[in-house]
Amino acid sequence: MPSRATTEEDLAPELLRPARWESGVIVCSPHSGRDYPQWFLDESHLTMVELRSSEDAFMDRMIRPALAAGAVTLTARVPRSIVDLNRAAQEFDPLTLTCRSGKPASPRALAGLGVIPRVVAGGRPIRARPIALAEAKRRVETYWRPYHATLRGLIDEARARFGGVIVLDMHSMPHDAISHLVGPLPQVVLGDRHGQGCGPVLRDRLAGLIRDAGFRFRLNAPFSGAYMVSNYGRPAQNVHVMQIEIDRAMYLDAQRMQPSAGYEACAARVGRFLERAARLHPSEGATSLAAE
Repeated sequence: MPSRATTEEDLAPELLRPARWESGVIVCSPHSGRDYPQWFLDESHLTMVELRSSEDAFMDRMIRPALAAGAVTLTARVPRSIVDLNRAAQEFDPLTLTCRSGKPASPRALAGLGVIPRVVAGGRPIRARPIALAEAKRRVETYWRPYHATLRGLIDEARARFGGVIVLDMHSMPHDAISHLVGPLPQVVLGDRHGQGCGPVLRDRLAGLIRDAGFRFRLNAPFSGAYMVSNYGRPAQNVHVMQIEIDRAMYLDAQRMQPSAGYEACAARVGRFLERAARLHPSEGATSLAAE
């Protein structure tokens, strides 16, 4: 269930380290935060279920097996409807602000899905009026920067200890996002921005582990990866980032924002994938790049 955050510390990212970090794998969940401060609930006119419709609900729970298997996990507590951690810090939507930020808006931001979202799922406006640029920047400084400072520190640490890093950026996708596709619908979409975020050998290993866990998958369609992949993925430097989108229709009752009858089975399959992925080593990516 969502909780009411009372202090800024309540919304700080949660970093968990295993007893032994096996091989430099980091598993992130930047959109599963569900701690809503009262000031934000007062600002919005949406119901709690409507606000939560943009969450990657319960993904923080699903990634727990990665920790036991030897990966570091980093999860968000701040909800996506407050700050989107998978956007650039300056990716502002001009309609969200009372004045322009001075930066050109990206197509995502213009759709209301910038770093300070204007809408939740279904295009429903979060608030009745825009907020001041200073307040938008405060939210970025307070919530966005600590998450990314932590992730950057983990990436640097993994490179120093293991020679490289593998970041698994875990998300869930609405079923409507894939319902238009032809053929058997994917249950998982892997996104590496067409090779920009992850080396080909590690990409194929991850795809194989997803398949072995019993999921149908597609690569880069309809999601190829957003800020996490584009900003951190540097295969030539042995920094590999893969976005993993799981069809939330397999595990979520979206009308109540509660786990559905399929949750346990889906979570078990995600767990099997993560238990094996947590033991991958970034040296596999370095080997593939050297061969090319």
